[in-house]
Amino acid sequence: MTSRTQPVTPGEYTGEPASGQLPYYPPGAAGQAGRGAVSLDELRDTTRRIAANVERVLVGKPEVVRIALVTLLAEGHLLVEDVPGVGKTSLAKALARSIDCTVSRIQFTPDLLPSDVTGVSIYNRQTGGFEFRPGPVFANIVVGDEINRASPKTQSALLECMEEKQVTVDTATYRLDDPFMVIATQNPIEMEGTYALPEAQRDRFTARVSIGYPDQQAELAMVDEHAGHNPLADLKPVSDGDTVSRLVQTVRQVHFAPEVRRYAVELAAATRQMPEIRLGASPRATLQLVRAARAQAALSGRDYVVPDDLHAVAIPVLAHRLVLTTEAHAARRSAADLVRSVLHRVPVPQGGPAAGQGHR
Repeated sequence: MTSRTQPVTPGEYTGEPASGQLPYYPPGAAGQAGRGAVSLDELRDTTRRIAANVERVLVGKPEVVRIALVTLLAEGHLLVEDVPGVGKTSLAKALARSIDCTVSRIQFTPDLLPSDVTGVSIYNRQTGGFEFRPGPVFANIVVGDEINRASPKTQSALLECMEEKQVTVDTATYRLDDPFMVIATQNPIEMEGTYALPEAQRDRFTARVSIGYPDQQAELAMVDEHAGHNPLADLKPVSDGDTVSRLVQTVRQVHFAPEVRRYAVELAAATRQMPEIRLGASPRATLQLVRAARAQAALSGRDYVVPDDLHAVAIPVLAHRLVLTTEAHAARRSAADLVRSVLHRVPVPQGGPAAGQGHR
């Protein structure tokens, strides 16, 4: 293993292959915690503590922290894309340190190899056989710093991990632990020395966020608090991996009425019909949109999804997956602008008392 990666020690790996319609507004339907799940009150309390911990490091960006928590609860992966120096890596590290679980970090560079990420089989002279040495991807939270500085060959090492939560090396398949989340950072592709992420890789990220520059008041607070001290050094875990897994179970039980489910499908389908978009949202994007909306509803203290939950996560979940036409680029239309246009074009369902809420 190279010095660019920080592997963790996983458990035992056997090498075995990994193998009701509800009302629109169900009164009191999902407030009961199922097996392994927690109550919505406990979920909100835990996520508030995690958010407060992260905001000690990332000052003045509550919306970015919200999307990070939505991605965590949706069992997804987060892509943080922005210019250098705005806190991309700090966000990833702060979220990882707020949860007491296995964490590894990979610094992506042009000479990084796929085996540096997934692990490699090494010959053991004593036993006369090969032993698998797991790479840094065998952790609950994997922080991939500047992922677009590695070659597409190395980037592809994460495809199986992110989609199937497993790693295949030399015909043997090794399962990854739950929870499993990749938090990757990247600089804009226009910057020198970077490789654009292929569509298949971008599509595996549940959400993409851009931190942006802080306002003057937040930047002044950051200078006052962080100039002489690194807040990451004192950050303590406020939750653990088992608790996160139970939070995920709670999110899975959030009700998604047929009307709202159909609305999510219509939003994704609308991106495939716009003349400004060459490649629209995939069926995987629809699934991620549904999962993110459930997580957003749970964070809001509700056991059911409303259209506003879809609106709150639509841009982070859909925009980075769209491939725009040359004409759209020439007209300076962004993917986020086109997602907003879709939200205004597709009629909001009117199937229940919560459906009539407007666009965000």
